[in-house]
Amino acid sequence: MDNFFDPTLIVEYMPRLLACLDVTLIILVSVTLAGMTLSLFIATFRLFHIPVLEQLAVMLTSYARNTPIVIQMFIIYYGLPILLKTWFGLDINTWDKLVFVIAAYTINSSAFFSEAIRTAVLSIDPGQLEAGYAVGMTRLQTYRRIIIPQAFAIAFPIIGINISALMRDTSIAYSIGVLDVVGQAKAIGGRSFHTLEAYVGAAIIFIVLSVLFDKLFSHIENRLGRKYRTS
Repeated sequence: MDNFFDPTLIVEYMPRLLACLDVTLIILVSVTLAGMTLSLFIATFRLFHIPVLEQLAVMLTSYARNTPIVIQMFIIYYGLPILLKTWFGLDINTWDKLVFVIAAYTINSSAFFSEAIRTAVLSIDPGQLEAGYAVGMTRLQTYRRIIIPQAFAIAFPIIGINISALMRDTSIAYSIGVLDVVGQAKAIGGRSFHTLEAYVGAAIIFIVLSVLFDKLFSHIENRLGRKYRTS
């Protein structure tokens, strides 16, 4: 190792790091869509106090919010194949590791998304629900046309923060061998012994992504605020 730190290597490594950016974005987009879908069910179970399902939703939320994501990922990666093999005789050990990463992050993110949605719905004046009934709307119509749009506008800033945090947390995926940006940085460092330069390159990529996401979420938040939010 000739130099402790060589800045020119950051530029040299950048193409290889960017080549793995698609894996990071696939995880982020897949988890956001799946997590939002699951979070709607979790929030519904808790808002309407559906027996059994509400208790399961509380347990899932508590587990996801109070245990490290890396532990959750290892439980899914090592535990789910054993569970499915024992109970259903299904062997999933040959599945792509990306599937386990997405599953673990989906469960984790859904807990945070659901709490944002639930608290947003509870913050809306109950009188708006009664007003919907008064003009002849059903409960479903009132929630779909009045409550949910306002709740989403209220919850979106928190959801945006969680998505940004999720983008950074995807870096843990390399722990089970997924070659994302951080996994590639680790591999480059292992081959070249210039680990610091590789990680600095990865850091630059995540900083740029964070800035872009922050601008996007701010734009969406402003538009939602003008359309739905009331003073």
